[in-house]
Amino acid sequence: MSDEKRVLLRVSNLKQYFPIGKKKMGKPQAYVKANDGISLNIYEGETFGLVGESGCGKSTFGRTLLQLYRQTGGRTVYYGRTVEDFDLKYVEDIFKNLPEKKKKCEELRTKVRKLREDYEKMPENTPENEIAKKAAAQHLSEMESEAKNYLLDITALIGGLYTLDEAGLAEAGKHYTAEYLAMKEIRRLTAEAEDLEKSGKAGKAKELRDRIPELQEKVRKELAEIDKIREGCLQDEKFEEYEAQKDDGINLANLTDEEMRYLRRDLQLIFQDPYSSLNPRMTVGQIIGEGLHAHNIFKKGDPKMQEYIMDIMEKCGLATYFIHRYPHQFSGGQRQRIGIARSLAVNPKFVVCDEAVSALDVSIQSQIINLLLDLKEQNHLTYLFISHDLSVIKYISDRIGVMYLGNMMELADTEHLFAHPYHPYTEALLSAIPTTDVDGKKDTIILEGDIPSPINPPKGCKFHTRCRYCTEICENVTPEFEEVEPGHFVACHHKLGAADNK
Repeated sequence: MSDEKRVLLRVSNLKQYFPIGKKKMGKPQAYVKANDGISLNIYEGETFGLVGESGCGKSTFGRTLLQLYRQTGGRTVYYGRTVEDFDLKYVEDIFKNLPEKKKKCEELRTKVRKLREDYEKMPENTPENEIAKKAAAQHLSEMESEAKNYLLDITALIGGLYTLDEAGLAEAGKHYTAEYLAMKEIRRLTAEAEDLEKSGKAGKAKELRDRIPELQEKVRKELAEIDKIREGCLQDEKFEEYEAQKDDGINLANLTDEEMRYLRRDLQLIFQDPYSSLNPRMTVGQIIGEGLHAHNIFKKGDPKMQEYIMDIMEKCGLATYFIHRYPHQFSGGQRQRIGIARSLAVNPKFVVCDEAVSALDVSIQSQIINLLLDLKEQNHLTYLFISHDLSVIKYISDRIGVMYLGNMMELADTEHLFAHPYHPYTEALLSAIPTTDVDGKKDTIILEGDIPSPINPPKGCKFHTRCRYCTEICENVTPEFEEVEPGHFVACHHKLGAADNK
């Protein structure tokens, strides 16, 4: 997948920790580290496959991207909309309080530097000291992530203007706020005018639209003032550094529940279980239509809605006369088609397919996979396809990420990953794919033992307890997730066949 492709989701150091029990005096809070610092891009129009053993955090990652689980740390920036497209409380709050936001950010960065200095001085020659240092490392990591995210949330909106002093930030914030509020009013007037026009009240709609040009002129004036302020910052040596961080994506982690509900139309989920995911008391038409009502795509009683639902059903391989039937009257494959139709009815841009075919017979799996591929092309969709089956992942995915114990171990284009795996875990997974090789030349690599506890994962590389290539560095040093070839990333101290595979 070329970097020329447009990024739809940029995930940076995503963490999803679930607390275990109550925090005890003098001891750090215990967590299940389901996702522990994942960074990757998902490109518009691709199918990104995610594979790994059960319990590695695949489904948690997918649901966290959709903010069904509110992420513990990191940033998830969505580029299917921009911060100018609709009202966001966190954006308005930053603009209104720029000097205070920068002050808090600098305080956090200073605190991180102090914590790092203290941590580096801590001894670890006794079990007690080692426990204390581990707790300090966890706290330092959390604070570093918080400080970085806080800075990025500000610089994403104002870029190099972060270099301004308190008075300069206050002035810039005044213009940013005025521009944002004017855009907010334009959106409100436009939406109200559209509703009035649909109701046949063209005169009142025109009155509202006549107020928009004045607001548009105000937006232009405020942006011109911001440009003047920016020109005055050009001489600051850090201006370019911060300006590079400016973008118009939406940080999903900062949205309120109401704002996230609005974006649910863009970000959908296909569930694993086609049986429990459908309400047995609702007909197919009601199941598919529920989202259409929730997102105001159709008003209740709109005669066009049933025709729309029947069209979606046909595209998903369901006969239109099924519209008044209930879930218990369908097979597993048909139920999954209903679930797919429900997700696609609201015209999303990104869909998480969470083990969407694993509960189906093999004979039905290929039909559902081909359906998903057809719908992707027809509707210009982007998929995150989660599975433990590498054969399925290979068939449907453009790129593949390999997860283990909450971390991304390897990421590459599908063809390259299968041809040249660098990580021992990927090698083991690939060796376990069923084959028709009657000569027995292919050896299956058996991974010894179980996946370690995500509450207390191994030090160093999390895979070292099951890796046949493990050495002392693997036991003590966490490998960096680095790019070893264009588009091919791996976290391993002993990359397989680094010379032979080229």
